[in-house]
Amino acid sequence: MTVAHPAGRLQAALRAGDGIALVPYLMAGYPDLEGSARLGRRYAGAGVAAIEVGVPFSDPLADGPVIQRVGQMALERGIDVRRALRVASAVADTGVPVVLMTYVNPILAYGPRRFAADAAGAGVSAVIMPDLPVEESEPMASWLREAGLGTVFLVAPTSPDERVARIVQRCVGFVYCVTLRGVTGARAELAPGLAELLARVRRATDLPVAAGFGISRPEHVRQLRGRADAAVVASALLDRLLHGEDPIELLEAMVAACR
Repeated sequence: MTVAHPAGRLQAALRAGDGIALVPYLMAGYPDLEGSARLGRRYAGAGVAAIEVGVPFSDPLADGPVIQRVGQMALERGIDVRRALRVASAVADTGVPVVLMTYVNPILAYGPRRFAADAAGAGVSAVIMPDLPVEESEPMASWLREAGLGTVFLVAPTSPDERVARIVQRCVGFVYCVTLRGVTGARAELAPGLAELLARVRRATDLPVAAGFGISRPEHVRQLRGRADAAVVASALLDRLLHGEDPIELLEAMVAACR
């Protein structure tokens, strides 16, 4: 029996035909270890294409106040890379591809080769490292790829075409387009110029193109249809959790907007 490459499974999952794929984010260890795994299972049951699992970190330069807050709470509960991989494994058991989002320092502290092997063993399909420039990504990216993991790098609105070309050449699985300048966080409107950015990236690669940062409403997802292959939603869901609300209703509305 032929087993699909994890990054290949992820790439296929993000190809939604005429619609768009949804990728919700959860923080490993928030509201607690089992709670985050249970949330991932519920997200999978809602029909999402993939799930992004965040590893809490003390200096999350790309994250806005909501993700920073839940990440700090997870750290205070003792969540580290090893425990985050336990959450990723529980979510991957649903059959939905898992993308791990982490910064470089936790990987270095854990040991890059060990991290690559353990992440693959946990069923992770790809890894996003927002603070790792493609120009400095080796040998870490090679170790991840050797373990069968996709490597996902971020394209910013300020990235010139020549740098976009370098970034997409290093991506395996999909390309992550940052929709706005600055950090993550729910926004009322999508950033102006996003359509142009997505079009530039599409011209540079055949990989699925995902849009993230600021996507927080079903209408945002509808606006991205035909422009991006996938939409990543994070802060809007976590904000509901922070306020004691169930985020599933919002997630289901976003899944419905994908078609």
